[in-house]
Formats: sequence, structure tokens, C-alpha cells
Amino acid sequence: MPSDVRGRPNSVIGPSGEPLTIADLPPPETKRWVIRRKAEVVAAVRGGLLTLEEACERYSLSSEEFASWQRLIDRHGVRGLRTTRLQEYRGGPSGNGSGGGKGGGGVVPFPVIRANSGG
Repeated sequence: MPSDVRGRPNSVIGPSGEPLTIADLPPPETKRWVIRRKAEVVAAVRGGLLTLEEACERYSLSSEEFASWQRLIDRHGVRGLRTTRLQEYRGGPSGNGSGGGKGGGGVVPFPVIRANSGG
């Protein structure tokens, strides 16, 4: 797998299953964080494309906010990043964890797989 001068991969597999490079990441000035963009940044950090510190600095994120994105993916899959569904995934107004919504449990988070150059 090709890597840059820092020994990091040039690409990782993103949440859509396609290779993800630094150039493919959301721009640093991103203000509107849709599911795909959050998932791409998490995949980049998990795959070693960016460090946590670099991602937080690049996107003006707190480490807590980034960690919450990771937790949501781990618990609910990429769909858990949907802000309109946050209350549903977090247990709804009753806090009983049932969520009362579609899908329920069993959502598998996307795997972290580094892109293979085939060589």
C-alpha cells in the first residue's frame, strides 16, 4: 500500500466503500456537517489518513465532538450520525433506549479497511 513521507497511507476505504484520500475529505471551512462528511472524517482518522489532532484542528472540532461521532458510528452505524435521529438513537424522550423508531438494533458500523493498491 502506498504511503506518504510520514508513513501514512495515501488512501483508506471510506464509508461508501470507495478509496478516500486527503483531497476527497470535506474542505477545512466546512460548516454543514451531513452524515457523509462526518463519516469520511471518522474513516480518515481511523484509517490513519489524519491524526485525531489534525482532524480537530482542520475542522475546528473538539475531541469530544469527534469522539461522539465515533461512538454513534460504533453503536448505530453511519445512520447514527444523522442529527435529526439523535434523540431516537439515544433512547428517545423516555430515555428507555427503545428508541421507538425504525431499524432498532443490529446495525453494523462500517469497517475500517485500508485501500489496497493491488501491488
